[in-house]
Amino acid sequence: MGAFNRVARPMILAASRSEMLRHNAERFPLTRSVVQRFVPGEGVDDAMAAARMLRDSGRLVSIDHLGEDVTDAGAADATVKAYLQLLDALGGRAEDRQATVRPLEVSLKLSALGQALARDGEKIALENAHLICERAQQVGAWVTVDAEDHTTTDSTLSIVRQLRVEFGWLGTVLQAYLKRTETDCAEFARDGARIRLCKGAYDEPASVAYRDPAAVTDSYLRCLRVLMAGTGYPMVASHDPVVIAAAGELAREYTRATDEFEYQMLYGIRDGEQRRLADEGNHVRVYVPVGTQWYGYFVRRLAERPANLMFFLRALAQRN
Repeated sequence: MGAFNRVARPMILAASRSEMLRHNAERFPLTRSVVQRFVPGEGVDDAMAAARMLRDSGRLVSIDHLGEDVTDAGAADATVKAYLQLLDALGGRAEDRQATVRPLEVSLKLSALGQALARDGEKIALENAHLICERAQQVGAWVTVDAEDHTTTDSTLSIVRQLRVEFGWLGTVLQAYLKRTETDCAEFARDGARIRLCKGAYDEPASVAYRDPAAVTDSYLRCLRVLMAGTGYPMVASHDPVVIAAAGELAREYTRATDEFEYQMLYGIRDGEQRRLADEGNHVRVYVPVGTQWYGYFVRRLAERPANLMFFLRALAQRN
């Protein structure tokens, strides 16, 4: 595991930013067939099929229309349109819109909504996110704003704070490997926010992030305690058995009921553990990515765990 984190993970994350590798991978049918384990499809129908399967097994759903770092306002508008179509489809399901914990959600990246545009990027992203939140409120779904690399954190949290004035149910993601995150957790836990806590999937410098896996896990557990002790709704986004066990212990310590926190895992990863937790009466939400821009997401999943990389290599070998 140490060699993987020191050598393989940085190389894989570098590959996730390569336009040449992305272009080649997206044109290679063999790669795309293996990717389906983690990305069930490209369109609304694929998203809804995955949502039906997960809801039938008692799990909750968060759907991400893949895309990030758009370079023009037209692409941002296209992303908004895709989310509105997705929310309309989700709104067509017969779900309890008054439930304390909403079973259906969309996740979005602000860089896909125009955040990085040179002119008025933050304003455009805020307006686009507001449109999506309005539609989500109409159809009875939730929205969670994803985290990206550390250079976007201040802008992202500023937008989230503005949106939460009107949409108090809006969630956001905090990444435990960033050294600032424990302080951010304290703020949002005090304000009663929904927070998805994850370890983090970008290659960040040591000046702002913990790079040793044990240090990241320690930070995660400190942050999770802050969230469990607060008045918000913690969303425990992890596949780590240590974290999952700790979440249950902390929930009991702070006398949190089932409706006061949830576990979150990625589509296609540890499905048996997802089902086990759900069968025990816990809320388990599965993050379902769909869309044509799957390359960056998929490669970051390979970088997170040696098991993911080994699955990919074995699948390629078998198909060859």
